[in-house]
Amino acid sequence: MRFLLAILLTAMVTSCGGPEPRKPVEVKSGSFYKESIERTKKLLAAEEEAFQEIISKDTVHEYLSSPDGFWYYYESKNDTATYQLKTGDQILFSYNLMSLKNDTIYTAKEIGPTSHVIDKQQLFPGLQNAVKLLKINEKATFLFPSPLAYGYQGDNKAIGPKTPLKSSVELHTIIIDNDSLN
Repeated sequence: MRFLLAILLTAMVTSCGGPEPRKPVEVKSGSFYKESIERTKKLLAAEEEAFQEIISKDTVHEYLSSPDGFWYYYESKNDTATYQLKTGDQILFSYNLMSLKNDTIYTAKEIGPTSHVIDKQQLFPGLQNAVKLLKINEKATFLFPSPLAYGYQGDNKAIGPKTPLKSSVELHTIIIDNDSLN
């Protein structure tokens, strides 16, 4: 009996060595990120191709390329206005959102006039940079690639993920930030 107890006790002590670490099921090689980068490059190339097709078919407007990565043309220009928007200026503007095929997603009336403080409040990235290009009483149409629109998420309503957008934006009012004048 003592012999059996000693064997049982020895078995219990040696088996309680603690948990052994589990080996990883899969080794990460970074290929997910590389594949994601390649997918994004292909997406952007396809969107740029769609933009170039729109631009080449539109013989009426002169499109400009923004250093921020979108295309635009002026619908109405205010050559007498000289003030360029600065951080802290408050603006009132209106805009609509359309697909690249000109299907209306949101009308300017649905969105309503939008008040925005330059570089202090969030808009989607393309629109945030687009309004800075406008002077008072100017209107322009912008072509935003999906990363500058609502990106990989969409707006969780009518705009799906990875959707490039077209938008007409009109700047109505500027309230100059007195601190930006210094």
